[in-house]
Amino acid sequence: MAISFGGLGNGVDFGQVVTELAKVQRLPIDALTAKKKDLQTKLTDYGSLGNKLLAFQSAANALRLPSSFDRSTSTVSNENILIAQGGAGAATSSYTVQVTQLAKANQITNKSTKAVSSTTDAVVSGGPGTFSFKVGAGSDQTITLNDGATLDDLRSAINDLGAGVTASVINTGTESSPAYRLTLTATASGAANAITVVTDTTNLDFKNTSGTGGSDTLQAGQNAIVLIGDPDQTTVSIERESNVITNAIPDVTLTLKAKTVTTPVPEPVTVNITNDPDSVKTNIKALVTAYNDIVKFVNDRTAYDITAKTGGIFFNESTAKSVLSQLRTSISGEVSGLSIYTTLGAVGFKTERDGTLTIDDAKLDTAMASNYAATKALFVTQATSSGIADRIVRAVDFLDSVDSGSFTIRKNSITSQISKLTAEIGRKEDVASQYEERLRLQFASLDGLLQKLQGQTSALQALR
Repeated sequence: MAISFGGLGNGVDFGQVVTELAKVQRLPIDALTAKKKDLQTKLTDYGSLGNKLLAFQSAANALRLPSSFDRSTSTVSNENILIAQGGAGAATSSYTVQVTQLAKANQITNKSTKAVSSTTDAVVSGGPGTFSFKVGAGSDQTITLNDGATLDDLRSAINDLGAGVTASVINTGTESSPAYRLTLTATASGAANAITVVTDTTNLDFKNTSGTGGSDTLQAGQNAIVLIGDPDQTTVSIERESNVITNAIPDVTLTLKAKTVTTPVPEPVTVNITNDPDSVKTNIKALVTAYNDIVKFVNDRTAYDITAKTGGIFFNESTAKSVLSQLRTSISGEVSGLSIYTTLGAVGFKTERDGTLTIDDAKLDTAMASNYAATKALFVTQATSSGIADRIVRAVDFLDSVDSGSFTIRKNSITSQISKLTAEIGRKEDVASQYEERLRLQFASLDGLLQKLQGQTSALQALR
């Protein structure tokens, strides 16, 4: 209930008095609200730091396994014929390849004598119809059609099966005199994936029960054939059902696009598989970037402003400082069991005064060029050593552990403090509201009393 004050002739405003007294009562609430806001900011920044830790761990994971360094790149002398993609385990090598045959998918259609003039014409009459087919040595796929079913109905029913065949309709007539035929195309290429119509009681008559039907082969299913080796010497013939060949050259995928040019003489394609240290170096630099992002983030929030005499949001946060300490330990210590490169400093890493890392590109390039295996051993986990990348992954896991991780424990503690402050602020808000209400009632009574006395005084003065 809103309470107003009439005020006194001497100018005293009881409403302002109540407001100021209520402000004093709220001073502890304001202090708690400011503390809660600081904690919320701190929790938000810890959340951001957590994301940066995960990014750092992800960068380390990209260097953790031996396969992370077994990267390769490929070049092809004629990409119009084929393209090649080297996998993680592809060995450095060179191959001479000829594509003598591309893989094709089998495609058949009903005879032109059984074409229909409209896709909505009935192809089943005199009762239900049956159409069944199979692909290669697969099982029979059967469709039952109602009397009056159309060519479109049959096409849709075949496609709905999803059984290795795609059905379509082609017009082999003219615009004015169409002749529609059903085309069946195997979804997989290769000679073993030929389409066989097993039963056909429709008017399309793929089985030629009328003597004027049957089918035409628009494209025979065939395998891809490549020859590997110098054509002037010994070659090896490889035959596959698909134009994407993954198991001819270990860890190399060949995608065939066209047959090798043979006139006036065969022009084989040269495929070169080489190491790709640049991609590894990119991942190493990404690790440094992710680490520096954490260092700068924490440094900014633990700094002390001498002029303002205030510290950053992490100024007195031992957990934030501990995060940096543990990460530094994971990257700076020697890797046991190694004899050539035992620290990151040996391959060009340097710690700056602010704690960030820099890389001497020339030194890293030299290390990778002169002893790639030793550089790899420094990062990856092996039987006798836990590499830098693995130590980083473990360090972040330790910090983030749900049960005992210091980083997780600190975030949970801040969350708990915020919850308690929220409850305490709520309680004090209730007390302050009640206090202000009591003041307004008390001063309203006083205001009424003073107004009454003022009226009596005025009356007495009038009698004089």
